[in-house]
Parts: sequence; structure tokens; C-alpha cells
Amino acid sequence: MDAHFLATPFHRNLPVLMGLLSIWYNNFFGSQSVAILPYDQYLDGFPAYLQQLTMESNGKDVTLIGTDVTRDTAPICWGEQGTNGQHSFHQLLHQGTRIVPCDFIVFSQALHPNRHQHDMLVANAFAQAEALAFGKTAEQVKAEGTADWMVPHLVQKGNRPSNMIVAPRLTPETLGKLVALYEHSVYTQAAIWNINPFDQWGVELGKQLADTILTELESVDQPELDHDSSTNALIRRYRRVQQADRAA
Repeated sequence: MDAHFLATPFHRNLPVLMGLLSIWYNNFFGSQSVAILPYDQYLDGFPAYLQQLTMESNGKDVTLIGTDVTRDTAPICWGEQGTNGQHSFHQLLHQGTRIVPCDFIVFSQALHPNRHQHDMLVANAFAQAEALAFGKTAEQVKAEGTADWMVPHLVQKGNRPSNMIVAPRLTPETLGKLVALYEHSVYTQAAIWNINPFDQWGVELGKQLADTILTELESVDQPELDHDSSTNALIRRYRRVQQADRAA
């Protein structure tokens, strides 16, 4: 994947194409998030990993030369293992008022012997993508004998974007390629926005403040507080509870 990103022309370069698509929907369609939907239980934690990769890398509002960015940067990255997501948030993907681009991740071969179960899993992934793309028209709903008052509820407009990533089998090598694919896609977006994806000064500020607050929470002398009124009130409340616990 590294060599592919380095040497492949842009019109066939997967990380570049994915990065451009993300910018297209984020900056031109106002899509504020992207859903990662791996249809494999072994990738249950993958959306959380990509959350860190995407949002910590490109959650920036200053360019490399120190000027304000003029476009929205990193979309909110979230998701869940496929069939779990179908029963929790896919309704919003299909009929919600926000367009949420989706990345489906599917494997042709299972890591278990139950072929029918795996076929069902893949069928659900393909069906979700088809439903997102094409939806269901009022004519189709009426042709099923649906009562007129129910028709608007069953219509799905479609035209909801998704990528379908299909790999032969989930192996350590395949996982590495997936990680590299998203890493290079994130870098592509950063290059276009002209931001630095390799720092995290916002997080560092929180860590620096935490060092001071920790000292104030643990000090028996209860030093004078010099934060904003809200933070001061939180620290005092916490210390009162801690004092009561120690007294008990």
C-alpha cells in the first residue's frame, strides 16, 4: 500500500481517491461526519482506531504557515461493526436529514467454517450499500399495496454515498494494508488543506492544565485557585467530597 500510494497515478491511487472523496463530501456537500462499517467482528475496534487517526491528525484550524484555514477540516469519524450498526444507527444513514458517507469493509472468506453465516453477513453489507445508493421510490412502495398514508414513511430517497472495500481475507497483511490506506488518505486530505497532521497541540494544552489541576486536587493545603469560575467550582466540589470521604 505504501508503494501503491507513492507510485500509482492519482486517477487509480486508492488513498488519493478516498482522500479526495472525503474532501468532496465534507467541503462541498457539508457532510460533517463519515461512518466506518466493518462487517467483521474481528474489526470491532477499527472504527475507534480510525477516529484517533483522522480526528487527531486533521482536527486543525491553522495552516502550515500559521494562517486560519478557510474550509472545514477533518470530518467526525465514527462507526460500528456492521450488523450491530444496522440495529442502532443505520436508520439515520438511510432516512436522516444529514448525508453521512460510509465506508463498508467486507471480506470474501471467513475466519470460521460457517459459510452460510458469512454469506448472510456479506449479503447484508451489499444490501445496505444498495439501499443507500438507490433507496425506494413512492411507485415501488405503492406497487406493494401499501396504504397511501404509509407511503411517505417507506420512501427512501437514496443517493447516499458509500465506498465498498472488499478484501479476500482478514490477515495481518490485509489489516496492515487497511491501516496504511487510511493513513495515506488522511495525509492526502492534510496536504490539500495545507495543515500539519503530525502534531496535537490542542491535546497538549489539556495535558498541561491537567498537571496543575492534579496538584490542586491532591494538595492538603488547598492552594488558592486561579482558573475560570467554572473550573474553580468543579475543583472545590471535588475536594469537598474527597475531604468528606477522608473524614468518614
